[in-house]
Amino acid sequence: MIKKIEDILENDVRPILLSHEGNVKILEYRDGILKIKLTGKCSGCPSANITTEEIIKKAVMDKCDEVKDVVLVNEVSPELIDMAKKILNHEILH
Repeated sequence: MIKKIEDILENDVRPILLSHEGNVKILEYRDGILKIKLTGKCSGCPSANITTEEIIKKAVMDKCDEVKDVVLVNEVSPELIDMAKKILNHEILH
């Protein structure tokens, strides 16, 4: 199933995301639910939810009946958390 989804992402989704210097990564597929993460400039973009709904979810669900939902997982990178801690601890001056 992951291979089928990856093919859809590669052919129908990534060219659009790459034009905005972004990409998509599969985090998990279980029980018909595909969890994804946007990377590059798409990560944290104000339009990330719209991109997920109108581009990624539509492409995957139109071509793969087994997928019942596509969920965007927003997570903060460990590097960003580490930098924030250093700023708060005055280890990095702004």
